[in-house]
Amino acid sequence: MIIEIIIATACLAVMGLILGAALGFASKMFYVKEDKRKAQIIELLPGANCGGCGFAGCSNYADAIVNDSEPINRCPSCKPENLEKISEIVGVNSQPVEKMVAHIRCSGGNSVANKKYEYHGMSDCAAASKLLDGFLQCKYGCLGFGTCASACPQNAISIQNGVAVVDKSSCVGCGICINVCPKKVIDLIPADSKIYVQCSNHDKGAVTKNLCSSGCLGCKICEKTCRYGAVKVVDNVASIDFSLCVACGECQEKCPRKIIKIT
Repeated sequence: MIIEIIIATACLAVMGLILGAALGFASKMFYVKEDKRKAQIIELLPGANCGGCGFAGCSNYADAIVNDSEPINRCPSCKPENLEKISEIVGVNSQPVEKMVAHIRCSGGNSVANKKYEYHGMSDCAAASKLLDGFLQCKYGCLGFGTCASACPQNAISIQNGVAVVDKSSCVGCGICINVCPKKVIDLIPADSKIYVQCSNHDKGAVTKNLCSSGCLGCKICEKTCRYGAVKVVDNVASIDFSLCVACGECQEKCPRKIIKIT
């Protein structure tokens, strides 16, 4: 009996040695050497893992830069001096980043939009939106609980009169607020843009009139007014092509709902 136990133990030990040696050999055989430049680039990226570059995180983006020749200017939060260093690391010309800032496409929120019911639950936009798609009749309206403000690492968002407001001077365009907003009323626009649409309602004008006193009617007056082709009404809501817009302000003057703002 003892001999059998000794033999079984010895067999297990030998098998362990063989498998260990095989794993060691495989790890050396199939080892993929990681480009040192990736670690250097990760150190220069902001580390917010916000997804603003279109990748899951800074590590994924750095990997794409090194291995897939991805453009180095896709991170909206990367400092200019760090971008310059990244260009030197990968051996490409420095590519300037157009500064983007978050924009709230809602001018009313719960201060002007009609309500379906009185909400007394958690003070959180994500929680409130789960009950009948939110307490506002306009399903595209800002709920005003500040989930975006809580998530903003720069404290660039505040709630004023029931709707989120962005401080452009503090916003770095990381896009975190976009990911956490359950109503999807936040997008990124060029920081130097002077004019913008402050509504995201896609309902037809006849419906919108009864939902919110400051909702876009999709009337196309702004589109017809713009001499530069910069304003288009798509899916019942106005949008601006910032590459064409000269911020003349004519669309703002003609807008019957005054949801086109100019700064």
